[in-house]
Amino acid sequence: MRDTPLSNCERRFLLKAIEEKKRLDGRQTYDYRNIKISFGTDYGCCIVELGKTRVLCQVSCELVPPKDSRPTEGIMFFNLELSPMASPAFEPNRQSELLVTLNRQLERCLRNSKCIDTESLCVVSGEKVWQIRVDVHVLNHDGNLMDAASIAAISALSHFRRPDVAIQGRDVTVFSPEERDPIPLSIYHMPICVSFAFFLQGSYLLVDPCEREERVKDGLLVIAMNKHREICSIQSSGGIMLLKDQVLRCSKIASVKVSEITELINKALENDRKIRKEGGKFGFAESMPKERITTLKRDEAPVEMTDVEETAKDIVNRTETTTEVVSVPSPVLVGMGTAQVGEGIVNSWGLDEEEEDEPQTEDTKTDEVMVISDSEEEEVVILNEEVQ
Repeated sequence: MRDTPLSNCERRFLLKAIEEKKRLDGRQTYDYRNIKISFGTDYGCCIVELGKTRVLCQVSCELVPPKDSRPTEGIMFFNLELSPMASPAFEPNRQSELLVTLNRQLERCLRNSKCIDTESLCVVSGEKVWQIRVDVHVLNHDGNLMDAASIAAISALSHFRRPDVAIQGRDVTVFSPEERDPIPLSIYHMPICVSFAFFLQGSYLLVDPCEREERVKDGLLVIAMNKHREICSIQSSGGIMLLKDQVLRCSKIASVKVSEITELINKALENDRKIRKEGGKFGFAESMPKERITTLKRDEAPVEMTDVEETAKDIVNRTETTTEVVSVPSPVLVGMGTAQVGEGIVNSWGLDEEEEDEPQTEDTKTDEVMVISDSEEEEVVILNEEVQ
């Protein structure tokens, strides 16, 4: 299913807003959207929310034979998936150009930067090493997938714990988390990607573009950097020519953003570690906002309770007590077995009983005429036939 393209009016509106240094969500030019990092109950499971963009990352490991060229190093494997659940533009079981680009950038950012000590993943040289698999699933696409994927991947790798092993000769024993505490990975630094979108042939620059801003961009620059201001990778796409000053300005902005994001990741890891150590509740269910029903809740109205007794006594004293005796009228006998109390002795219930029980006179009898037919039809009775 193809995504709905932008109309010319929307495109002109977005470009005009960018020229006036305004964005759809009210951010400034160099502002990021709100970043939220949540960890699951298992080690190595992480969800990152970058505005409305949501990415899930899961890290797993297994023992495999090493590569022949590097017998003493572990293996890092990265896999990123774009499901139709994230956007109607993504097709299942098909590698699009965007998917291939994101996978290559993620591998270049994390594997080629040597942020993880792969030699510590070796169990038996030339025979068994740990293979670390990083699966990134895009849950919702609202722009800037590369930044969200890199934050989720490095957060999940920092949160992951591999099982402890024991070696006796050629035998390798893998212990469960109940038998021995799992061991964290050896991470040297945290490379994080920062994306810059260029508009109108590089005249205007935006950080963290949303999905609609990505549709009208002319070029994209992605810089992977750690908090030590070391550039791990840099990639430009879109076919625009960037000046040296523009790249240097982007690198300075990226260094500030990377430091803030790294501090946010460390704070989230520390909070999760503290909660697990104290035995509190953790996981995705605890990080979600609890929606409570507030329909039946009423705001408490303040009531003034001072001088209540004095006010009540004043009200009682001001009331006038009536000493008049109300005379109740005696019942009036209307007929045998019938009596009436109160005013209005005349019956108000329509016709009198005497008129209802009055026998019919001869005049009324003469007016009644009954016609009986010999047919098999029903009898027809005519009452009070008018004389024509």
